[in-house]
Order: sequence, then C-alpha cells, then structure tokens
Amino acid sequence: MPLARALSKLGILSRSQAIGAVLAGRVRVDGDIVLDPGIRVVPERAAIVVDGAPRARAVWRTIVLNKPRGVVTTRSDPQGRRTVYDVIGADAAGLVAVGRLDMATSGLLILTTDTQLANWLTHPANGIVREYGVVVRGEVTLDEVARLTQGITSRGERLRASEVRLRKASGRESHLIVELREGRNREVRRLFDAIGHEVTRLVRLRFGGIELGDLQPGWWRELTKADIRSAFARAPISPA
Repeated sequence: MPLARALSKLGILSRSQAIGAVLAGRVRVDGDIVLDPGIRVVPERAAIVVDGAPRARAVWRTIVLNKPRGVVTTRSDPQGRRTVYDVIGADAAGLVAVGRLDMATSGLLILTTDTQLANWLTHPANGIVREYGVVVRGEVTLDEVARLTQGITSRGERLRASEVRLRKASGRESHLIVELREGRNREVRRLFDAIGHEVTRLVRLRFGGIELGDLQPGWWRELTKADIRSAFARAPISPA
C-alpha cells in the first residue's frame, strides 16, 4: 500500500501528517530516506523509521468486535464521537479495521495488525460475502426483493445484493437477510432507499466464514491464524 496510507493504518501518523513527514525527509524505509508518500510498501515487512524512531514490529493479532450502534469506525474523530478504538481501549494497539461500518450500523467488525490480510479481505475481486440483518419501514414485496438482486442504480453507481431473504413483512415493517459481495459505501441503505424503504436497523452478522454469533455489543474475541485459514481459505497471512 502507499507509504502515507501505511503510516496512517499503523497508527503512527494521520494521513496528512504522514504526507508532510515523508515530503520533509523524516521517514526512512529499509534504511533509505523516502520522499514519495505514494511509494508502495508492505508494512509487515518494511523497516519504517520516523524521526529516527523505528516502528516496533507488531505481534500478529486479529479480533472480531461486535460494534455497538452509535460508534464510528475510525481511529480518532474530530467531532469527538466514540470510536471502536475507544470501545476496545488499550487492547486496540496496532489494530486496523477491515473496512468500515457506519455509525448507525452495528455488528461484526474484524480488526487486525496484518494490513496485507486487511487489504485482501476488502478487495472487491475476492468477492467475500457480507451478511446483514435488516429491518426497514413498510412492506417489502417479492418483486422488490427481485429488484435488489437484479441490481439498481444509485448516484450513478450500479448496486446489487447477491442474495436477499425476506423473513417477515407487514405494513409497518419488514425483516430481511441481505448478502453483499463488494461492501460499497452504505450499500444496504442505498439499495433499500432506491426501492422506497428506510432502513431502521442494520447489523452485520457474518463476514466470509466469521460469524457474529452470541457476541454482545462492545465485546470482542480473538481469532487465530487457524480461524482465518478456515474462514478464508486463500487469505494471505503475515508471518509477523
């Protein structure tokens, strides 16, 4: 990934701070001063030094968190809102979030020290299934379910659910299970907005072979490399 992004992902500097540090000649990679913030590095393998202080190599860790509603998926928030890193506390050191859940969405969020793994899990070409439990206002019809799987256009972008299962429908609200394979920004909400239904509750239940299960909001559990290999057969895992 680009060096500036790596420094941000690793929690060393913000993206803007990283760009400034690189341009000022304050960053060395494998012993050499680097002046291009866009140069690509593998964070787990590169020896990155900022202002003469080497970054300690992080111990490999991956966790699954049940992100509470009202919490943002960012390392810090200029508006002072609570973040997933506030929820996890000191145990969040070195972890980066695998993708994002918006503030109003709860459920399964993977965090890892392995940025190569994080990039692989979120790359659209790998088509990893994300499964969501959705509650919307009004009665969703089978014809509307078909529209979601056939695809709709939102803001000039083509969106499509890979599978939609209607569990309950009434004039007041409908309950559904929705599967996506690309994880675009606010995709579930945009899909239902396009067919005239407001999402009132959204929870991610599964990411590939990792399930939320009975994990309570704000709680997390550790994943082993064996868990990752079982859940994502082709996933690259850093030796760190």
